[in-house]
Amino acid sequence: MTAIAPMGPVQQAVYEALTGDTALTDQITGVFDYVPEGTAYPYIVIGESVETPDNRHGALGRQTVLTLHIWSQYRGHAQCLAIGARVMALLDHRPLAVTGLRHVATRYEMGQTLTDPEPPGDIRHLVHRYRVVTEQDGA
Repeated sequence: MTAIAPMGPVQQAVYEALTGDTALTDQITGVFDYVPEGTAYPYIVIGESVETPDNRHGALGRQTVLTLHIWSQYRGHAQCLAIGARVMALLDHRPLAVTGLRHVATRYEMGQTLTDPEPPGDIRHLVHRYRVVTEQDGA
């Protein structure tokens, strides 16, 4: 059995879950892997991921830890936190359609609010991390 690397399919599944929800897309200007220059705030960036084996007897599995970045220029963290709450409602313990893989679970791992200290100093940032567990189809 040849292993399938789930990072790409997991990222695509998360992107589709986020962009397919009008309650979320009404709050943001977009969900990006790469943010075009001049993009208006607030927006979400699908960021870094780490993949580790999660095999069991007779089955190939993976755990993909995916980091989402929510960016805002709202004064205070309220806007980021509201967007983060909607993201959590869409992903935490919810099914994902991961192409070529069977989705086992998605779990919220952590969140952290940050203020960008660089000028102009009015950018707020919420980091969310999710663990997505998958197995290969037929596993």
